[in-house]
Amino acid sequence: MNSNTTDRSKSLFERAQAVIPGGVSSPVRAFQAVGGEPPVIVKGSGSILTDANGKEYLDFVCSWGPLILGHSHPAVNQAITTQVALGTTFGAPCEGEVLLAEEIQKLTGVDSLRFVSSGTEATMSAIRLARGVTGRDKLVKFSGCYHGHADHLLVKAGSGLATFGEASSAGVPKAFTECTLVLPLDDERALEELFAKRGDEIAVVIIEPIPANNGLLLQRQSFLKRLREITRENGTLLIFDEVISGFRVGQGGARELYAIEPDLVTYGKIVGGGLPVGAFGGKREFMEQLAPLGPVYQAGTLSGNPLAMAAGLATLKALQDSDGWAYLEDLGQFLESKLGPLLAENDATLVRQGSLFWMSLQPGDAPRSAEGIEGVAADRYTHLFHSLLNEGVALAPSAYEVGFLSLAHTKGDIDRLVDALTRAFAEVPVA
Repeated sequence: MNSNTTDRSKSLFERAQAVIPGGVSSPVRAFQAVGGEPPVIVKGSGSILTDANGKEYLDFVCSWGPLILGHSHPAVNQAITTQVALGTTFGAPCEGEVLLAEEIQKLTGVDSLRFVSSGTEATMSAIRLARGVTGRDKLVKFSGCYHGHADHLLVKAGSGLATFGEASSAGVPKAFTECTLVLPLDDERALEELFAKRGDEIAVVIIEPIPANNGLLLQRQSFLKRLREITRENGTLLIFDEVISGFRVGQGGARELYAIEPDLVTYGKIVGGGLPVGAFGGKREFMEQLAPLGPVYQAGTLSGNPLAMAAGLATLKALQDSDGWAYLEDLGQFLESKLGPLLAENDATLVRQGSLFWMSLQPGDAPRSAEGIEGVAADRYTHLFHSLLNEGVALAPSAYEVGFLSLAHTKGDIDRLVDALTRAFAEVPVA
């Protein structure tokens, strides 16, 4: 851009900051973790984003996961266009929610599910249901797992055995987090000690079976199996939060990958095809405790929104019609073959599961817990991020966020990413 060209993206972001806190509708978009200002996006097509200045970016953020088909996929666009002509919301049962629920049931085997409008709503509602079913109050979550911004889930990580949750956001009363206990990931001993002391108080344990909000912290199957065993032994419900991993790591998500059946599961992102959506489901005996059948209340004006249902159904069908999961696994393996050696040469490690990937920018094995992530990783990432962005390659603006592959990506796109990272690593010191 020459000096005579108006920086429309910068101008729009300045205007945004005058009317929107921080200029963004979700904090990580503000680039505070990496510095600088975010480009304002006006268009997405396939694997490419275009900002308000007309600059194009090869996109590995994919709107933080929903766009497994890529931007503006024709089947999704057509489904939305067809539904718009019929209506955007009814506040009544609609055909789309029946069709999408049946499709999710077919792909995952979940007995029953209900739609909401976000992943946060899905986890919040599933936890309320678990408390209603068990008649207990205590919730256990794991350090490094994010389950949305409900008050009782915004807690800092504990260490050792477990701690009462300390609010990690202003505006959260202490009473809201006193029933939340935090355990470290990948630690059977801490898990067993907690249940030995307080198992009869714990209503529910919630975990991302593939933690992907604080790095990609892949868990041992043996740890997840022990978690399933100990919750059953204590009459505690187990929730798998698959808002990110659901339909990302395969047709049946982490439940299928690890051959572990939770009591309840949450979905989001992909099941809305790029529109706002969430869902929670599980065993019929538990789901039938929801109103109007049971005493656990949950509601939403736009829940089961026909536009989101149409987009989600089109996405899942396109994945099946194109053998999408096989394509993504092949692309992921190609990413490993190209990017893995480059990272190893620079004291870093590639972590991948399905179409999720993350660069662990520290020496040694990739961490499996939040406590294992070193601060140096964020410092290295800042340089890499901006170097790539300058070359028109977009990764998430945080060292702790994962990358996403889509059906719109090609092996040529992977080569471009690796070439850009090779040049970036040549300029950044090894940890």
